[in-house]
Amino acid sequence: MASSDFRLSLNLRFLSVVGAMLLLAVFSALAYVWTLLNKPLNIQQDVLVYEVEQGSSLTAVTNELATAGILDAPGVLTLYARLRGDATSIQTGEYELQHGITPREFLGKMLRGDTLQYRVTLVEGWTLAQVLNAFAQSPQLEQEINSSDPHDIADQLGFGEDSAEGMFYPDTYFFTKGSSDREILKRARQRLDTVLEEAWQNRLGALPYDDPYDALILASIIEKESAQGSERGHIAGVFVRRLEQGMRLQSDPTVIYGMGTNYDGDIRRQDLQEVTPYNTYRIDGLPPSPIALAGIESITASMNPLPSDYLYFVSRGDGTHYFSSTLEEHNAAVNRFQLQSAVEEQ
Repeated sequence: MASSDFRLSLNLRFLSVVGAMLLLAVFSALAYVWTLLNKPLNIQQDVLVYEVEQGSSLTAVTNELATAGILDAPGVLTLYARLRGDATSIQTGEYELQHGITPREFLGKMLRGDTLQYRVTLVEGWTLAQVLNAFAQSPQLEQEINSSDPHDIADQLGFGEDSAEGMFYPDTYFFTKGSSDREILKRARQRLDTVLEEAWQNRLGALPYDDPYDALILASIIEKESAQGSERGHIAGVFVRRLEQGMRLQSDPTVIYGMGTNYDGDIRRQDLQEVTPYNTYRIDGLPPSPIALAGIESITASMNPLPSDYLYFVSRGDGTHYFSSTLEEHNAAVNRFQLQSAVEEQ
């Protein structure tokens, strides 16, 4: 009986030792795996841009990184993701890998879709042609718009307006590689609609506009007339009063827009006399569409013009304007500032 107990005790001790050894081995293996998962990738430069292409599996990604000498033990990261149930959840796109990033951190970026972001800025006062040129300078942006004509582009984007000119909000837009110019334009249009509707709801009483689109047209003219935010309310007031009194807007930027590629930096007498849909020296009321991208200050000014009796303004030559209430005063100001400009050029 004592011999049997002794053998049982030995067996239990042996099993305990074996179990402890197995447990130690498991912990050692897990510790080694955890070390590999948290060991920085072999990135020599400060930043590496890596693209997970459409249809790539995690195995393909880890093998490619291992072949390039960037990732040690690719199977460990793949197994870790499978155990988590995430192996099929990585997202395609470009990833910015900073020096010191670990395999586990990189996996997290792929699972979140934390892809590299690019930006394009649409500037207040830009025409549609300038917007398209900015897109052309962004190689990561897919070019889907196949026309430069504002009417064609309005049709391609499904706009209700006849022209896409000025129908986008000037702002900085972020995108990932492979996004399209069409996507950016639609986002910029949605942003404009939001801003325009809010401004319309907060507009000053009665204004000579049929709808927010009319206000946007005038806002685009204000945008081109002055870069001085403090003046825009007065410029809006001049134009609104002229509309209310049946006077023509007589805005040089609208003439320039209507001249298109014929504009060479100067407006001549014959240009002011030529009848175009945008020559506000010859047409009554507003031109048929905006002439540029209008920012929030110009949009707000068009719907909240400052009260005064001003009906005219002329450039001082320093980026600001002189405002007048009468034609006589205005003509005197024109002569004064033109003379001053001529003297300065000598």
